[in-house]
Formats: sequence, C-alpha cells, structure tokens
Amino acid sequence: MTIEHDECIKKGKIKPFSRGITLAPKELETAKADLETARKTHKEGDYKWATIQIYYSMFHSARALLYAKNLREHSHYCLIAAIKTLYVETKQIPVSFLNALQEAKNLREEADYYNRWSQAGCEKLLKLTEEFLYKAESLIKK
Repeated sequence: MTIEHDECIKKGKIKPFSRGITLAPKELETAKADLETARKTHKEGDYKWATIQIYYSMFHSARALLYAKNLREHSHYCLIAAIKTLYVETKQIPVSFLNALQEAKNLREEADYYNRWSQAGCEKLLKLTEEFLYKAESLIKK
C-alpha cells in the first residue's frame, strides 16, 4: 500500500461500501454517458466542457473500479491513491492510465477553476478515457 492510500483510509476518505459491487455497473454507465457527451462537445469545438466531461468519465470509471472492491472514496485525491494501490501496484492496469487520470483531474481543475484549457489537452485525453473505460469494464466483468 502507498502512504497516500494509508492516509486516506486513516482519514476516512476511503471506506468500506458493501453495496459497491452492485453499483459498479451503474458507474460504468455514467462513465460511458460522460464520454459520449465529451465526444459531442469536442466535436462542437467546446474544449473546455469536453475537458471537464472527459475527467468525469474517467472519475466514474475509477469509482466503478473502487466499487468493485466494495470501497467508496470521499475525495478525488484519495480515489486516485486507491486506484494506484489496488490496481496499478497489482499490475491490473498500466501506470499510463493512472497518469492520464491525474492529468485529466489537473486539466479539469484548470478549465473549471481558472478558465484555462486547450484543444490539444482535450484531444490527448479523449482516446485515453475510452481505453480506461474499456479496461475498467473488463476488470469488473471478470
């Protein structure tokens, strides 16, 4: 386990969630819907909102992975820490997906809080978001 993950557990930001496994498919559906919306928004040229939607698609894919372990996050930071410990360190997902999730979070914050975004940043993450969703689906449907 990582130090970050341990701290999140100690602070109650990652908790057991007995209904998680039953709700994981719903989170995947939300991730799919957010990805589809991001594609449409991107096509319309609204890269700010597409960037935000891309992050939330990745967020819901990551949350589904956490739910599959009957856990729940109470922090975006702790969700990423949990994915690192539970899926990257166990080699179930490549570190590139963790890096993409962190980058998407950073770009979403830039777009949302500082009104800064770019077409290039948006397009870079669009494909990775789709790949992350498919990987999450394959792990959950095992």
